[in-house]
Amino acid sequence: MPEIRISRELPAYLAVPEGEGPWPAVVILFESFGDNADMRAQADRFAARGYLAVLPDLYGGRHWVRCVRKTFRDLLARRGPTFAHIEAARRWAAERDDCTGRVGVVGFCMGGGFALVAAAKLDFQAAAVNYGIVPRHAERVLEGACPIVATYGGEDRTLPGAAAKLERALNLLDVPHDVKEYAGAGHSFLTESDEMLPRPLYAVGRVTFGIGKGKERAPEAWERILGFLDGRLENGSTT
Repeated sequence: MPEIRISRELPAYLAVPEGEGPWPAVVILFESFGDNADMRAQADRFAARGYLAVLPDLYGGRHWVRCVRKTFRDLLARRGPTFAHIEAARRWAAERDDCTGRVGVVGFCMGGGFALVAAAKLDFQAAAVNYGIVPRHAERVLEGACPIVATYGGEDRTLPGAAAKLERALNLLDVPHDVKEYAGAGHSFLTESDEMLPRPLYAVGRVTFGIGKGKERAPEAWERILGFLDGRLENGSTT
């Protein structure tokens, strides 16, 4: 069954590849709107690629409106219960009999920010950061990070210059990485999150975040992201 519980406090969605394992795993960290059909579709995408994919509900089954501010506080502080939940999901996946023990983290929007910090803070073997906030003092925060593939949209007005800032930090730290900003693409261009927004929020999102722009770039970006992760999680490369 795809619905699981990692712990009493942490429900999750699990997508398992067809066939026999063991497989590498990914922990998927959702956008601000939580554990919705869009994010579960991303877990299914990774399972189809040959990954155990676990999507922990970092809101504990509660509505995103009640939880998003507290969760963002953990992100900005780079500590707190949310990171404990991410680590619990990582450990749970790594210890499964059908897992190779190699686990990556994949985050979108808010989850992208968590994935970036977790790349250095937790024992992941690779990280995919999709339009994630770059932490202050990134050169210090990201020291010792695992290989990172990061993707941004050039029309995302909430993260101006984020790709360049992250590239500079990872170059300085000599962290293996692939950072790319896609011209003409907006926030959430890799997913269908705009369909999950109420119409008034969608209209604001198109102006503020560039939501809905550049989705034609998504297939190219996904092949780049998945290729990067395949090399580090399936083959064990650290470069």
